[in-house]
Amino acid sequence: MRIGFIIYDRLETLTGGYIYDNIVTAHLRRLGHQVDIIPLARRYYARNLFYNLKQSLNSSIIESSFDLLLQDGLCHPSLFILNKRLKSSSKLMIVSLVHQVLSSQLGSGWQHALYRRVERQYLASVDAFIFNSHTTRQFVEGLIGPNQPSVIAYPAGDRLGCVGSKAEIKSRAQKPGPLELLFLGNVLPNKGLRQLIEALSCLPSDRWHLTVVGSLSMDTAYVRQVKKMIIQRKLFRQIDFTGSKDESELTRYLSGGQVLLMPFSHEGFGIAYIEGMAFGLPAIGSAAGAAKEIIRHGQNGFLLSPGDHRSLLKFIHELYDDRDRLAEMSGAAFDTFRAHPSWQDTAHSIAEFLEELVN
Repeated sequence: MRIGFIIYDRLETLTGGYIYDNIVTAHLRRLGHQVDIIPLARRYYARNLFYNLKQSLNSSIIESSFDLLLQDGLCHPSLFILNKRLKSSSKLMIVSLVHQVLSSQLGSGWQHALYRRVERQYLASVDAFIFNSHTTRQFVEGLIGPNQPSVIAYPAGDRLGCVGSKAEIKSRAQKPGPLELLFLGNVLPNKGLRQLIEALSCLPSDRWHLTVVGSLSMDTAYVRQVKKMIIQRKLFRQIDFTGSKDESELTRYLSGGQVLLMPFSHEGFGIAYIEGMAFGLPAIGSAAGAAKEIIRHGQNGFLLSPGDHRSLLKFIHELYDDRDRLAEMSGAAFDTFRAHPSWQDTAHSIAEFLEELVN
């Protein structure tokens, strides 16, 4: 097959969605398929809409004679009219790889109404879907119905390797001192770091330490707000920011943590959760997104309702006081990872799905 793959920016960008896109692209190429990346510069949402007016993009896609056009669903504002033009002038099959439904993360108001309208039109312009979770599929079907061909292909957690043994997991869980909490995500408003720090500031300082691993350059104004709050609350000894890290460094942080903590982040799946579980880290996540498909409440982690600071503090107190329970939940997290599909499994199911569509 010859596949055109539309994404924003660069495939090497370090976010969960791009990691997914990169691994799938590499697997398709190993199978002998040609995958041509079609990068679009990411702008503000409103400016991204103007890509739909570019006749040159429409023409270049048709002239490339692709067997199939794959699109990262996050590019939807740039493609919802373009797709209609493509389908009116060619028989090109269009497949969307949907990581998350943007309008599902917003409340009410004009912005939500705009995103929902644009997203619905985009999703209706697509012939088939690759979903990263059942939750994502449910959001999409809530907008356009359940009639299009689709496959659910979970992100995997084996990209970084895994912990050596359950004995190592137990030893780390029972290590005395403050709980080593790990936040694994770029510092952006939708990841909920500011809300998390507000909650943690209510805990005694000897009970926790937070390491934030992720980019500090994607929203510098938000980063400044977070750091200002840390200074105001005198938490600068409690929280470390590492910035973005390569795979070997990330492995080191996962090996040294005790709990993965992202309770106010709305995730379409949450690769961080399953990668943390590969190293025996129980996860505390939000019940609002797809974390509930990975986290079994009270077994391999905890699920929180949005804004539930009180339960978060309760769970951290419990794990600090009962290291045997922490060790048990850490072992259960590792078992979840071992039962989860690998990236090889995920990419293979996507390749089979695309081959069937073309054939």
